[in-house]
Amino acid sequence: MTTFDRSERLMWAGQGAAYAGSFAKLCAYPVPQLLDAAGVGPGVRMLDVGTGPGTVAAAAGARGATVTAVDAEPTMVELAGQAAPTAHVSVAALPELPFADGEFDAVVANFVLNHVGRPKVALAELRRVVRPGGRIALTIWAMPPAAGQALIGRAIQAGGAVRPPHLPAGLDPDDEFPRDESGLTELLDAAGFREAECETLRWDHRASADEWWSGPASGVAFGGRMLLSQTPRIRAEIKRHFDLLSSEFAGEDGLLSLPHAALLARARRGPGS
Repeated sequence: MTTFDRSERLMWAGQGAAYAGSFAKLCAYPVPQLLDAAGVGPGVRMLDVGTGPGTVAAAAGARGATVTAVDAEPTMVELAGQAAPTAHVSVAALPELPFADGEFDAVVANFVLNHVGRPKVALAELRRVVRPGGRIALTIWAMPPAAGQALIGRAIQAGGAVRPPHLPAGLDPDDEFPRDESGLTELLDAAGFREAECETLRWDHRASADEWWSGPASGVAFGGRMLLSQTPRIRAEIKRHFDLLSSEFAGEDGLLSLPHAALLARARRGPGS
């Protein structure tokens, strides 16, 4: 486990409910396309890696798939078990999964590769557990971030936040890759997958300003940990800037319309590989 991985575990510890009430709704958007890309339907043995509150697992179960789901964070696993009661849900994490070689017909990972310290190694593990000829589908956030995704980061920067030493600065250079269509496709190729393809999904996420602020205010994800690590004065400044900047996205109904962009990739494990 890398320093980045350990920091991610600490960052998400105990955050299941706070995530479910904020950013989980955003991350649910690509789920139908993700399952289509993996060919998930009746009888398909599917593994959902990094299930979070179980959104993908529940949707796959509704399609008639036989679902196994894992997450590194116990509070997420508890929520996933409630959301997808027919799935087998347990605590486990990349880069080492407790499954046999070729155990699944399809493997999906919704916004999970953003949270691993060695993406190529993680993909090799996903390739190991999918059967020859089986499919993988995954999403990650595109870079540079779309305007809605950048809102909280802009407020944090404008408020004068200082990064605390316990938060990871990023991946080691040897593990980093371009967060665009060609970069993700090339990473899948390098991990031994076949027929890798990638597309960009764009959508406007609708949320109230209070809901969108609730994520970082509860310490969810990197932005939340940044916020809670600041002095009370700087936290107040960040909130003030958030209120100012969020007005750029407010509609007549008062809700924010936040543009986001994600990469959706699909590939196969080669027959006999």
